[in-house]
Amino acid sequence: MSETRLAMAESRFADIIWSAEPITSSELVKRCEQEFVWKRTTTYTVLKRLCERGIFELKDSTVTSLISRDEFYAKLSEECVDESFDGSLPAFFAAFTSRRKISEKEINEIRKMIDSFEADSHKKHD
Repeated sequence: MSETRLAMAESRFADIIWSAEPITSSELVKRCEQEFVWKRTTTYTVLKRLCERGIFELKDSTVTSLISRDEFYAKLSEECVDESFDGSLPAFFAAFTSRRKISEKEINEIRKMIDSFEADSHKKHD
């Protein structure tokens, strides 16, 4: 499993930071105590692990992100497709939709994205 992948609690922990950053370490400890019933040491252990992965930074008692939430989840999605579907978006999409129906609204959004990517591709080749 990739180091980028976070356990569910780590993901929720990261979301707390992203939604409140910059956040002081003491405020983070308080929020984690309320959210997860964690002790101070647990919060610092998880924070250290995520800092070592290059996701966050603790400097002068303030926690900030080194990558955004969107960047992180984009990278995570790319890794999932690469590792589980040999990099094939059609294979991923087929697997995803085999168990979950997509709405007409979602179909239209996907069409717009594909049209946009296609238009950008044509511009690059012209």
